[in-house]
Amino acid sequence: MRRRKKQRVEMPLLDHIKELRKVLLISAYAIAFGTIAGWGLSDYAYRFLAQPIVGINEVSFITTTPMEPVLVKLKISLVIGLLIALPVLFWQIWSFILPALKKSEKKYLYFIVPWSIILFLGGVSFSFYFVLPVGLKFLLFAGGGAVESTPFVTKSSYLNFTLTFMLSFGLVFQLPIVLLLLIRLGYLSPKTLAKHRKWAFFFILVLAVIISPTPDIPTQFLMAGPMYMLYELSIWLGYLVVRRRKKESTILNEGGEGR
Repeated sequence: MRRRKKQRVEMPLLDHIKELRKVLLISAYAIAFGTIAGWGLSDYAYRFLAQPIVGINEVSFITTTPMEPVLVKLKISLVIGLLIALPVLFWQIWSFILPALKKSEKKYLYFIVPWSIILFLGGVSFSFYFVLPVGLKFLLFAGGGAVESTPFVTKSSYLNFTLTFMLSFGLVFQLPIVLLLLIRLGYLSPKTLAKHRKWAFFFILVLAVIISPTPDIPTQFLMAGPMYMLYELSIWLGYLVVRRRKKESTILNEGGEGR
């Protein structure tokens, strides 16, 4: 096993390109097969994604072009295909980069990848079940008292809005991973993060306004709130990371002195 890893690291550039080509081809095939399977599941998936807006009274879906239903179905199929192909994609990327990493770098990767996925899914779920219904009600009926109107939503606009919304929250929930990695590498300290709480809160509000997929204040606060909670969580987890790093360095120093 060690010999194979050594050979992999010492591969010439052309062999690396061939390996990368193999990874890309397998990934493309996995996405293609997943998209074909996703075509049959696309109607069920759209029905699930439409739950937050279907529950709102007086809102109807419409199509404005003959191609819109097919394009929406194709886009959902591609998203499902990506989700189905994710295990293959992760495995291919993992097998390509893992032999080139050092033992300490692998340790970081074993920590980052699972927690990054968990936090991303947490952000997507939080946005879909809690934030999206509130944001939709506010956006569709804001100013409705001035002029009476019936909201109509196209299938494509709703799909794009929902996917962007959930993706934004999924990426925002990566904040603890980024901060803890910077702490572990020594570029940041939990004391520094704790000292600048006020500035962090201000910048989180600004960031929520910038990256929020909707311009309404409730949605922006619903994004900024979890971000700040994740910031505070990163501070306390950062102390544990620093303590562990000091413990590891002490063990290494004692081992060096013993020799």
